[in-house]
Amino acid sequence: MGMKVAKFGGSSLADAAQFRKVKEILLMDADRRIVVPSAPGKRSSTDIKVTDLFYECNRLAAGGKEMAECFDTIRARFHSIADELRLSADLDAHLDEIYRNIQLGAGADYAASRGEYLNGILLADYLGWDFIDPQQGIFFDAEGRLDSDRTQAELGALLRNHPHAVVPGFYGCDTHGNVKTFSRGGSDITGAIVARAVNAEMYENWTDVSGCLMADPHIVRNPEPIRYVTYRELRELSYMGASVLHEDAIFPVRIAGIPTNIRNTNHPEEPGTLIGYEAEDYESEHMITGIAGHKDFAIINVEKAMMNSELGFGRRLLLALEEQGISFEHMPSGIDTMCVVVHQDAIEGKKERLMQRIHELCSPDSVEIHSGLALIATVGRGMVRSKGTSARLFNALMKAGINVRLIDQGSSELNIIVGVDNLDFENAVRAIYRAFVVKEGRW
Repeated sequence: MGMKVAKFGGSSLADAAQFRKVKEILLMDADRRIVVPSAPGKRSSTDIKVTDLFYECNRLAAGGKEMAECFDTIRARFHSIADELRLSADLDAHLDEIYRNIQLGAGADYAASRGEYLNGILLADYLGWDFIDPQQGIFFDAEGRLDSDRTQAELGALLRNHPHAVVPGFYGCDTHGNVKTFSRGGSDITGAIVARAVNAEMYENWTDVSGCLMADPHIVRNPEPIRYVTYRELRELSYMGASVLHEDAIFPVRIAGIPTNIRNTNHPEEPGTLIGYEAEDYESEHMITGIAGHKDFAIINVEKAMMNSELGFGRRLLLALEEQGISFEHMPSGIDTMCVVVHQDAIEGKKERLMQRIHELCSPDSVEIHSGLALIATVGRGMVRSKGTSARLFNALMKAGINVRLIDQGSSELNIIVGVDNLDFENAVRAIYRAFVVKEGRW
C-alpha cells in the first residue's frame, strides 16, 4: 500500500464546516496518512486571513502598542472552530503562550507561523492523529535557505514513527532553534517536502479550485480544465502567470518523481489536475496544454552592424543590465540586432544610466527602449509532434487584427512566446484559445 500526503489550503480549513469536509476526504482513502494544514483563510470576501492578523499583532507589539483587541479576534476565530467541533485541546493555553511570546519579541516569523501551528493542533485533535511540529524536522541553514539534506533525513526518520500525522505548513527551524517561515504560500512547499521525505506515492494539494485551467477565467469564459500536465509545462505556465501552486513547491516532488494532484476540497468528486514527470501515458485531445501571460514588459532593442562577428557582445550587454540590478526575461536576437526583454518596473528610474552603459560597453549603432509589451506563452508538450503549430497561432492573431511585436521559441519546442501591445493582451489570449481549444460552434 502506498502513502499519500494531503495538503489543505487556508480556504479548505477556514471554519468548522470546512474541517468536516477535510476529515471526510481524509477518511475516504486509507492511503491519506499525513496531512499538512494551512492557517485559516477567508470565510468571505470581507474576512481577514488569520496570518494577516498575526502579522498585525506582531507589528503592534514591536511598536510598543496594545495588541489585545487584534489578538482577541484571533482567539475568537479558533474558538469558533474548536467549540463547534467539540474539541478537547487546551486551546487557551496555546493562545496565551503565543500572546506572551509575541509580546516578548518572538518576531514576525514566529507570529506568522502560529496560524498553521494552531490549525494543526485542532486538526490533529479532530482526527485523532499525531501532531508533529515542523520545528522538529524542517531545517534552514545560516543563510535562511532550506537545508534539504538534513530535512530529508531527519523528517523522514521522524515521520516513520507516526502512522497518521498532522504536520503544519509554512515553517521550520533555523540554526538557532527559532521558528523560520517560508515565503507566503509556503504551506505548498511544506507539503512537497513532507511527500519527498516519506517517499509518498502521491502529493495531493487540496484548494478551492478544481485544478489548473487552460486559460485565465477572467479572460476566457469557462476555459477547459487541464487534466494532466508535466512539471516542465507547469513551470512554464506558473512563470507566465498561471497561479495554482507555489512555484517552489514543484521542486521537492519533482526531484523525487512524485506526482502531484491538485484537487478541490468543495468538489472532491472532481479529478482535478495531475502533475507528473513524464507524459507518455497521458494524451490530451488538444495540441496545447495551456495559455498564460503577463502585461507590462519592456524591450531593449540594440542594433549594431556585424554584431554576430563581435566576440563578447552579448556578455557586455548583459553586464550593463547586471550593473543596474536588472534581470532579463528573454533575449531574442538577429544577425545585427539583439533584444532584451525586462519587466517594465525593473528599469524605472534607470533608463538613462542603462542606455549610457550600453553605449559605453557595446558601442551600438542605436539603442531603443519600448514599453507597454505583454508576453503570452502558449505551452504544450504536444506541439513538438504537431506540424503547423506556429502557423496556426500567428494566423489566429492575424485574423484578430493583432500585431506581433516579438517572437521567442526555445529549442525544446515546449512553448511559443509572443509579445503584443498591452491593449491587445486579452484579445490575443482569446484568439489563441479559440484557435487551439474551442471546437466549431462552441464559442
